[in-house]
Amino acid sequence: MKIIKKIFLFLLIILVIAQFFGPEKNEGDLASIDAFLAETNPPEDVKLILKETCYDCHSDVTRYPWYNKITPVNYWLNHHVKDGKKHFNFSNWEGNSIKRKDHKFEELIEMVEDKEMPLESYTWTHSEAKLTDAQIASVIDWAKKVRFTYSLMPKPE
Repeated sequence: MKIIKKIFLFLLIILVIAQFFGPEKNEGDLASIDAFLAETNPPEDVKLILKETCYDCHSDVTRYPWYNKITPVNYWLNHHVKDGKKHFNFSNWEGNSIKRKDHKFEELIEMVEDKEMPLESYTWTHSEAKLTDAQIASVIDWAKKVRFTYSLMPKPE
């Protein structure tokens, strides 16, 4: 029994010490999204949807919840943000080719249609991010228009 108490005490001390450390936060400038918005021109309702459901994980601007101060939760959230930005990053839009941008919108349409985005784990604590069928339709309509615009642009061989 004494060994279990010592192990528990050791783990508790490690957990307390870990609270003083954490991953680097994803706290960029909202202006980093301006190029994306200017190029894709989403209607106001879609802009709001993007802000409420996408930017936290898919841009350089994350609004952190109170529980992000708790280790190891902050590392789990940081992993989600890094993974989300790897797949689609609103803040790094200008550096992509037309072909890549079109492909990203193809993926966006697929993920939203299949209700794979936003992640269920995100909507547990962000109820405003749960998309209605009408919101899904708005996002998909806008994304299809953007893809059409990209299809008209010349692509390098």
